[in-house]
Amino acid sequence: MATINRWSPVEEALSLRDAMSRLFEESFVAPSAAMRSGLSVDMNVLENANSYIVEAAVPGLKAEDLDITLQENVLTISGEVRSEKLSEGTTAHRTERRYGRFSRSINLPMLVKGDQISATLEHGILRLDVPKAEEVKPRKISVHVGPAKELEVNK
Repeated sequence: MATINRWSPVEEALSLRDAMSRLFEESFVAPSAAMRSGLSVDMNVLENANSYIVEAAVPGLKAEDLDITLQENVLTISGEVRSEKLSEGTTAHRTERRYGRFSRSINLPMLVKGDQISATLEHGILRLDVPKAEEVKPRKISVHVGPAKELEVNK
C-alpha cells in the first residue's frame, strides 16, 4: 500500500531556513580564499587564431607590483595593493578600498609558448598576449591532384 504525505508549508519553510543558514555559514564563517583576502582580479580571456589574450583589471598598480608566472599551462597573476599612509593630522572617516596580496590562476585550454608571452599595463588594465604552440594551431593540408606517390616498402 502506498503512503500519501500531505504538503506542509511549515516543513518547507524550515528546510529553506536550514538551507539559508548553511549558505551564510559557508560564505561568511569559512569564506573562500578570495573572500579572506578581500581581493580578486576581474579577467577576460579571449582567443584568436594565434594566441590567447588575457585582460586583467588591476587599477592603481604599477608593473613592479605584479608577478606573472606560467607553469604547466596554468597562468597566475599575483601582486599586492598597498595602502597609502595618511599624512599627519588626517583622519579616515570611511575606507572602502581593499589592500593586501591577491592571486588569480587560470588554466589555459591549449599548449602555449611561455617564452613568447608579452605583457602591457595601461590605464589599470594588464594585457597579456599568450601565443599558442605551433602543434595546436589549425593547419591547412593541401591535397595533391594526380596519381598517388608510391611508398617504398622495405623487403
